Order: sequence, then C-alpha cells, then structure tokens
Amino acid sequence: MSTSELATSYAALILADDGVDITADKLQSIIKAAKIEEVEPIWTTLFAKALEGKDVKDLLLNVGSGGGAAAAPAGGAAGGAAAGGDAAPAEEEKEEEKEESDEDMGFGLFD
Repeated sequence: MSTSELATSYAALILADDGVDITADKLQSIIKAAKIEEVEPIWTTLFAKALEGKDVKDLLLNVGSGGGAAAAPAGGAAGGAAAGGDAAPAEEEKEEEKEESDEDMGFGLFD
C-alpha cells in the first residue's frame, strides 16, 4: 500500500471515528494537518466516493462475517417448509449446490 493510500485510509478512519461525513475536502484537510505532502487529490476523491453513504465502523466490525447473506435464504426456505411447501426448498438446495468454479468459466490458475 502506498503512502497516499495509507494516509487517506487513516484520515477516513479519523473522520469515521468522530462521526463526521467523509468528503474529499475533509480528507485532504486532515492529510495536510498531518504534514503529508505527497498525497494526490485523486486518492481523497476515490475514498470519499467509495465510502459515501456507508458506515465505516460497521464495515470494520463486520469484515470477516460473510455468513449474513447466506442466512437470509436459509431462513426463507425454512419459512416455506413451515407453510407446507416442501418442494420449493428441495429445488433451492439443488441450485445452491451447483456453484461455478473458475475452471468452468475458462479461467485457470496456470493459464
């Protein structure tokens, strides 16, 4: 990671910790206050656009939790079974089992 990316990341974390909206101008102000000269304005603009409307604290707290998205379909399948629709969950399970690998798409590790 370059110095520019690292400085902008830390500036974004400072703003998020204070509960301030993350904008390119505010990121640039923090970087200038830290006396870091080599940060190009494109980095602050990219970070501000990427983090716009997102809760950075929530992103940091849920970094390793990939199970949240998978839990929703499982809950929906259980609700369908309780309502008497036993055929629908079986079809969903078959669809979930079939996952495309990189090799299926024509990508390989040593291509």
